[in-house]
Amino acid sequence: MLKILTFSTLYPSAEMPSHGIFVETRLRHLVASGQVQAKVIAPVPWFPFKGERFGEYGKFAATPTAEHRHGLSVTHPRFIRLPKVGMSSAPYTLAWTALREARRLQREGFDFDLIDAHYFYPDGVAAAMVARALDKPLVITARGTDINLIPAYTLPRKMILRAARQADGMVTVCAALKDELVQLGGEADKIQVLRNGVDLALFHPGGRDACRQQLGLAPGRFTLASVGHLIERKAHDLVIGALPQLTDVDLLIAGSGPEEGALRRQAADLGVADRVRFLGPLPQARLREVYAGVDALVLASSREGWANVLLEAMACGTPVAASNVWGTPEVVSGPEAGELMPERTAAGVAAAVRQLRAEPRDRAVTRRYAEQFSWDTTTQGQIDLFQRILAARGMPEFRHA
Repeated sequence: MLKILTFSTLYPSAEMPSHGIFVETRLRHLVASGQVQAKVIAPVPWFPFKGERFGEYGKFAATPTAEHRHGLSVTHPRFIRLPKVGMSSAPYTLAWTALREARRLQREGFDFDLIDAHYFYPDGVAAAMVARALDKPLVITARGTDINLIPAYTLPRKMILRAARQADGMVTVCAALKDELVQLGGEADKIQVLRNGVDLALFHPGGRDACRQQLGLAPGRFTLASVGHLIERKAHDLVIGALPQLTDVDLLIAGSGPEEGALRRQAADLGVADRVRFLGPLPQARLREVYAGVDALVLASSREGWANVLLEAMACGTPVAASNVWGTPEVVSGPEAGELMPERTAAGVAAAVRQLRAEPRDRAVTRRYAEQFSWDTTTQGQIDLFQRILAARGMPEFRHA
């Protein structure tokens, strides 16, 4: 059985169950194939104080050092994120922590074949340092802002390209990210597009009326959902800003983050606060209720690699209105999926929503559209990639894989 070490700071924990859940979900499906055994190193920044009043860092401090999640062994060693110079120093402090933990796993009998790293910076850069020290093959998955935003900074860009040259293989979650990585200087032949899938068992259209009742949605009221961290990049403000043009539409916002106060003030200033409800962060089971209950999901982000929320909503039969950025057109590639905004503005949000209402989508057809995005193809793609890399390295058991 192929043994991999999965490495990323984007990974859920008991304290932060939705943090990087897309990495865990992909790994769970990979391990469920029966062809791969994995252990996870998911470092978190060291912080001296626990508690909600310290925000995200307080949650990192409360994260257990080791846990089992869905049958996978996960460790959360601490690394130092230095004030003011954290962006440039993080790959080094992260690599030091990860190397120590990887060597511990080897001493305890888990001599992995390959390092599977997620997010290019700082994670992939740190993983390259660890792989070089241990003489292990390396695969790095690019997921979004690690390629379409961070390389705007000179030093991170140089480190990303150095890691890309060292990597035995790279994965991007959409073709647009592959194109960008190649434009930055990555080798096209080493990059494979493996898009995210959707859990079709968890996200399903059943019990729509019960979901609407559970959410307290008014009968006959057209209701939108905007799901994601409350940060500028997710652009919840554009969705709120569209409501004065959509006078009979309500909005649910699921997520938490530093922009919540500003978003609440915006809703009040626009006179739409009575039509906007903040649900806070929700586990995936509760998100299914939201997706299944509302009439449309809106995603107005400025950057997305492969937005999982779009497929999750579609799997629940709910069409989407999404900004036409990066990998999103690859997700919303047919009318049954929903609408791409004509422009990424409040007016663009309103126009896409009006189009959805003018041409209602058959929820059963939207569900069938999502069903083409199971995890099976992605899982097999990973296995094939890993086997090719190990065979090329001359590992006997993989030479004829």
